[in-house]
Amino acid sequence: MTGGDLDELERRIDRLRAEVRAAARARELALARELRGRLRKAERAWDALVSAPPPAPGQPGVAGPEEGRPAVPVRERVHRALTLLGVPAAGRLVVSVYEAFFAEPLRSSQLTTLRRDEERTFRRSPHARPHYVCAALTDRLTPARGLLAVSTWPQERRVVGPLSPRVDFLEATVQVATCAGRLDDPSAAARRLLARMARNVPGAVDGFGEPDPERVVGAARAELAVHLDADTRQRAELAQRAAAQLDEAACLFGAATLSDVVRKGACA
Repeated sequence: MTGGDLDELERRIDRLRAEVRAAARARELALARELRGRLRKAERAWDALVSAPPPAPGQPGVAGPEEGRPAVPVRERVHRALTLLGVPAAGRLVVSVYEAFFAEPLRSSQLTTLRRDEERTFRRSPHARPHYVCAALTDRLTPARGLLAVSTWPQERRVVGPLSPRVDFLEATVQVATCAGRLDDPSAAARRLLARMARNVPGAVDGFGEPDPERVVGAARAELAVHLDADTRQRAELAQRAAAQLDEAACLFGAATLSDVVRKGACA
């Protein structure tokens, strides 16, 4: 996997998402279906790229740090990890996922001011970027402490109800196990992360042996089936409240206080 390939795919996915929305708004249904097909194909290609083992520095055709390869910005590293997970996540998990499946390092200290920086950038120049690292919102529509999300996700995925922490953990476990299972030789960091997550899923692992990714996926999905419907309903209700009561920036970054939760129009 090369940074250029991944960056180009992410730009293409963002463009296709915008084109799908535009076609849907224009009621060009045939075009929208065609674009959605292209989008799904690009997303599968992205998934295949991030699931590939990272090339070692010095490998032919791969530029290592000593060759002056520009570092991927922290916000893009966080975006990649969150996109792999597909659910809001705490900084510690974001760092662990990036360490497990990507070649460059990411430190928790680099995430300290990221969300605030993203909010300032959005408020100064809305939509200047194709995506932002934003906040998950609580049932009070305030930012969930420490939980990061992606601005292009539907609002339903950027809010958290009473069951959401467990549901999101199980969803993240499925994603981590699936990615690890696709690698011929997962990194030590990937194996550690999978083992740590599997230990918190009933039936995912026996004893202290290395977990089998397929078994982990099956166990996580079995528990998901218990909680998912109720969590989906709760999140849909929260998303409707956010759309009715928050302005666009607050839909992404949360209301600062309860007094800020007022009707200001719908968010995208």
